[in-house]
Amino acid sequence: MGSTILYDYWRSSASYRLRIALNLAGIDYASVPVDLVKGEHKSPEHLARNPQGFVPVLEIDGLRLTQSLAILDYLDETRGLGLLPSDPAQRAKTRALAHSVAVDVHPVCNLQVAKHASALSGGAADMPKAWMQHFIRPGLQAFERLLEGFNQTLYCTGDTPGLADICLMPQLYNARRWEADFSDLPRVSAVEAACAAHPAFAAAFPVQPG
Repeated sequence: MGSTILYDYWRSSASYRLRIALNLAGIDYASVPVDLVKGEHKSPEHLARNPQGFVPVLEIDGLRLTQSLAILDYLDETRGLGLLPSDPAQRAKTRALAHSVAVDVHPVCNLQVAKHASALSGGAADMPKAWMQHFIRPGLQAFERLLEGFNQTLYCTGDTPGLADICLMPQLYNARRWEADFSDLPRVSAVEAACAAHPAFAAAFPVQPG
């Protein structure tokens, strides 16, 4: 099948999700950085991997996969990670919880989006930070409320890490980066502490190359 290769960027939330999942699965992989700041994601070489010009791209099992949520589904289904409950209703609720961050908050908080908004507003220096805070905190407040639909556990939806945890932790990294306060959200904060102590999450934490 060949080796597993992850084309990623150290601060990419979507790449962070996949690093966590690959660690949970115990899959050894080679990381190939794609520097978004330098525009490497728009290079012909990377566009050949993913016409959208996004990271991550995962080469595994003879496949080249894009879109982090789709790749998480693939890893869950092929490696038995147990990222979703077995009950269909709980699976739907868990997906909604994960998607509230990965589908609703993350895309508008992409730095490329914030910079474009800043440019349209006349290039205000504090625009990206204000933009991020505007979306991140309400998104996390909603996440906290959605957690009320699940019994209090170590992680978001159970006693082992699941899809919601994998999507939440990168967003909390961004919240801290942009100073979007969530200290008043007890369950979110408890999940963060539990995940931070898990080896698979700790090993996936963003570290700038070099």
